[in-house]
Amino acid sequence: MSDAVAVGPAYRSSRRRLAFLFAALVIAVLPLLLTSGYWRTNLTLCAINVLLAIGLDFILGYAGQLNLGQSAFYGLGAYVSTLLITKFGVHFWAAFAAGVAFAGLAGMILSLFAVRLRGHYLAIASLGFAVIVHQILLNWISLTQGPLGIYGIPPPPAIAIPGLPPIEFSNQVALFYLVSAFALLAYLLLDQLVRSPIGEALTAVREDEISAQSLGINANAWKVFAFGVGAAVGGAAGCFYATFVGTLVPDAFFITESFTILAMVIVGGMGTLIGPVFGAILLTLLPELLRDIGDLRLVVYGLALTLVVLFMPGGLVQGWELLRRKFAGARVAGGR
Repeated sequence: MSDAVAVGPAYRSSRRRLAFLFAALVIAVLPLLLTSGYWRTNLTLCAINVLLAIGLDFILGYAGQLNLGQSAFYGLGAYVSTLLITKFGVHFWAAFAAGVAFAGLAGMILSLFAVRLRGHYLAIASLGFAVIVHQILLNWISLTQGPLGIYGIPPPPAIAIPGLPPIEFSNQVALFYLVSAFALLAYLLLDQLVRSPIGEALTAVREDEISAQSLGINANAWKVFAFGVGAAVGGAAGCFYATFVGTLVPDAFFITESFTILAMVIVGGMGTLIGPVFGAILLTLLPELLRDIGDLRLVVYGLALTLVVLFMPGGLVQGWELLRRKFAGARVAGGR
C-alpha cells in the first residue's frame, strides 16, 4: 500500500508533464496544418480566449467569486499597453507588463470594495464595473479616441537570435506561437497555484467561507489575490489582442464579452482549469465552423450551449470523465 501511495503522485506528475509536452507539440504543428490566413487568425483568437477563460476560471472556479467583469480587465490591459506604446513610445514589453499590472491592480481594487459581497450581489457589482470601464473607454475621447478607435497599433518588436533570421511578429505564425506560448506558461503557473496550498486555501473559501475562516484562513485576502491574478491574466489577453488586431474600439470590450468568457468556462468545466481551455477553443471555432449555414448557426450554437448546461453541468470535462469510466467499465467487464 505504501508503494502505491508513493507511486501515485509521481505518476500523476509524469502524466501532467506528458500532457504539457503534447500541448506544446500540438501548438507547434497546428499552423503547419492550417495554412490559410483565415484559420491562422482563428488560432490566435483561440489562444487569446484561452487566457481569458483560465483567468476567469481562477476567480470563479477556484475562489468561487462570480465575476462578470472580465471584459473590463481585458479592455484595461489592451488600452493601457496600447496608449503607452502609441502616445508615449514605451517599448512593447514594458507596456505589456504595465497593462498586465494595471489590470491586476484594478481587479484587486474591485475585490477590496466587493469582498463582502457574494453570489448575485458580486455579479452585479462586477458587471457594473465592466459598464463603467466601457463608458470610460467610449467617452474619454481625448485619451482613448472613443468610438473613433486607435489605429496602426504595431506588432511586438522582432526578436533577434544570433545566427538565425530575426523573428518578425508581423508574421501570423510567429504571433500565434508567441501568444500560445504565453497561454501555456499562464496555464502552468495557475496549475501550480491550484495544486499548492494556495489552491487548497482558495477551495476552502469557495466551499465554506465561514469554516475556512475558523481554520485561520484569511478569506478576504485570498479573494483579493484570486481577483488580482485572474484580472492580470485577462489583461495580458487584452495586450495581445490589441497588437494582434492592430486597432482598438471600446465595443470590443462590451459587457457581452464577459458573458461569452463565462460561457467558455461553464461549457468547458468550471473549477478544472483544463476545461475552460477546451471551452474557449470550442466556442471560438464553433461559430466559424457553422458560418456556412448562415443565421441558422446562431440557433445551433445556442442549442449546443443549452444542451451542455442541461445535461453536462460539469461541462466537457464531465462528459470526458463519463466516457472514460464507461470504457474502463467495459474493459473490466470484457476481461472477466
